[in-house]
Amino acid sequence: MKQGLNAARFATKKPGVKKLGWKGGMSMLLAASFALLAACGSSTGETPTAAASPTPAAAESAKPVEIEFWYGLGGNLGDNMKAKIEAFNASQDEVIVKGIAQADYTETEQKLQAAIASNNVPAAVLSSNIDWARKGYYAELDEMIAADSSFKAEDFVQTFLDQGKVDGKQYFLPMYGTTQVMYYRKDALEAAGIDPASLKTWEALADAAAKMTKKEGDKTTFYGWEPMWGEGNMIDAALSRGGSVLSEDGKTVTIDSPEWIETWEHFRKWIHEDQIMRIHSGGQGWEYWYKTIDDVMKNKAAGYTGSSGDQGDLDFSIVAAMEQPGWEGVGEGKPVANAIQAGIVAKASPEQQQAAFKWFTYFMQPENTADWSMNTGYIAVRQSALEDPAFKAFSEKNPQISVPLQQASHASIPFQDPTGGKITDALKVAADQVQINNVPAEQALKEAQAKAQSELDRVSK
Repeated sequence: MKQGLNAARFATKKPGVKKLGWKGGMSMLLAASFALLAACGSSTGETPTAAASPTPAAAESAKPVEIEFWYGLGGNLGDNMKAKIEAFNASQDEVIVKGIAQADYTETEQKLQAAIASNNVPAAVLSSNIDWARKGYYAELDEMIAADSSFKAEDFVQTFLDQGKVDGKQYFLPMYGTTQVMYYRKDALEAAGIDPASLKTWEALADAAAKMTKKEGDKTTFYGWEPMWGEGNMIDAALSRGGSVLSEDGKTVTIDSPEWIETWEHFRKWIHEDQIMRIHSGGQGWEYWYKTIDDVMKNKAAGYTGSSGDQGDLDFSIVAAMEQPGWEGVGEGKPVANAIQAGIVAKASPEQQQAAFKWFTYFMQPENTADWSMNTGYIAVRQSALEDPAFKAFSEKNPQISVPLQQASHASIPFQDPTGGKITDALKVAADQVQINNVPAEQALKEAQAKAQSELDRVSK
């Protein structure tokens, strides 16, 4: 989600060159020429010959490769991206990146489609599309990676790196990541005598929520927890219980399995029967999201489940962060972690493709991905970012910054819907049925499974 931590941004700029007036410049040029002629004549006594001019090819090869990088970021994220581009351009003289901001990720893809059709493409884009990779619109990156000894694939958060693979080949690289984590009021847990470290399971969190919930008659005045509206949190919890969306052969939709039904029924009971949790839904845009955050910040709820990118909107003198829990007898949580990926356009020249790769690998260097995380709240893509001196110093004062990266190391890969979104749509409807309408989870999920299976069968045929 949204904005990250506000921090000063800076970029090293190359020093400028002072310009001389026309007359002054010509005088200096003539003086230098006469001095050169005199020196040459005194040493050889021969008429000097003109120095050979560089060939057009040599002059062309000495120029830096200029590329466009399209990205759909604004606000704080956009400012931070501009700073990173400026820092990269100042760090070397082989590549110049020209950043082109788009309104959002969707507009980036729409404009890229038109650019590919007109053969006037950027080299680098903050966008990824599996179908387009299969159609050859994006360049394969495996050879570039193999030729770069500093790449160190094993240091990447594997959940993120794997998301950039299409049919076993690397087409996209992770620039940063996001995942849903837990934010809680420190004073609420302390007053209830609850150690945050003990909340390793959803069952333990529900017990704590029940202990912290306050009521006046039949009305709840303080909620123990607030999950975020929508299917996201519910999917995370089901995956953490061992559920899957599809069978291993990809032919059967499995969202009505016991793992899903038991998980979602827990949430229905906590929200509607026990009333220890609450869902804010509807409204304009992100209104429901900010209402959820406001409940915690205004002391109306003990905690909520939200994005790693929420950190810029929170006061960590009041709240703290922890990873999503797992389930008793199952193990640690396995919520989804999404990588925001970048690709290199296949129609770009080989020189531009190499330049784009150089830019991407600069952005993903441990110190740079750590800096991005500190400035935005999003997840660094390298494990070694945790050991970056600046990141370590920052995380000692702001321990919440490490939580998303730690969770991402054991997270689930996002579901790639083979029906073009129909399975995901069915899950959205089911989540509303459970969260808002108090429909039993088994009924909601079996209806969703039937719709989703029908769409999967249609696509398979």
